[in-house]
Amino acid sequence: MTNPIVDPLVEGVDTSPTSDLVRIEATVEGAVTVLLNRPARRNAFDADLISALEEAFRTIAGAEGVRVVFLRGAGGTFCAGGDVEWMRQAADRAEDENREDAFALARMLKELWDLPQLTVALVEGAAFGGGAGLAAACDLAVATADARFAFTEVRLGLVPGTIAPYVVNAIGPRRARALFATGRAFDAAQAERIGLVTEVVADAAALDAAHDRIAEDILACAPGAVADAKRMVAEVAGREIDHGLMDLTARRIAAARAGEEGQEGVRAFLEHRRPSWAADGGAPG
Repeated sequence: MTNPIVDPLVEGVDTSPTSDLVRIEATVEGAVTVLLNRPARRNAFDADLISALEEAFRTIAGAEGVRVVFLRGAGGTFCAGGDVEWMRQAADRAEDENREDAFALARMLKELWDLPQLTVALVEGAAFGGGAGLAAACDLAVATADARFAFTEVRLGLVPGTIAPYVVNAIGPRRARALFATGRAFDAAQAERIGLVTEVVADAAALDAAHDRIAEDILACAPGAVADAKRMVAEVAGREIDHGLMDLTARRIAAARAGEEGQEGVRAFLEHRRPSWAADGGAPG
């Protein structure tokens, strides 16, 4: 399996430079950028890129000190979906071989979805098919105004399979049906309206500024609390607000109040100082 190239500034991140399909840049503060690095192919997916991304996300999940994970494409394009040659090869394979190939993409997306850190897609150029699914699997997605999105699988006689859970979660079933069934392209403004994108900025320079702003903001947040807050959403989404759910949420906040981060955060707030996790640049508590 291929491994990403990694900047060795964050403890626990693999630094083996054995592939250039995915590059990881990390700051000492814990802001990590995962760069899809196939610009000549518009960062389109093939088996090797999917494998490299899965390995990158798995490495980051086990690394110490990572606070936020940005996902971006090299060369001004986020991800144009499936690589043409990869799709041509898939057409010649049996169904069981295609199932194994597709499940690799499903595993990669789940590794991204399960990351405990805040995840942010920085989208410019095209985000088609699996590329749009990649953005949907992130907690936030910031796109330039000229970015384009599409789920074009049906125009090839295919379906948006492994990305569907993340897209439906982001935009809802009715909008997903309309976009999946028509395959039509849409712009960043519409992507924001339907919830696929959380913010639209003017251009690539503004995207860089958004990266810096989000990285600075997350330093004010306790890393364990961020992971717990993400987990809380999964636990309460779609559930009836009954005694069981009320008890679950009460237990979660009680455990946080009694925990190390909760104790430090409240004390820092009362003492008008920065909490320990914000010592290197986060906002005061």
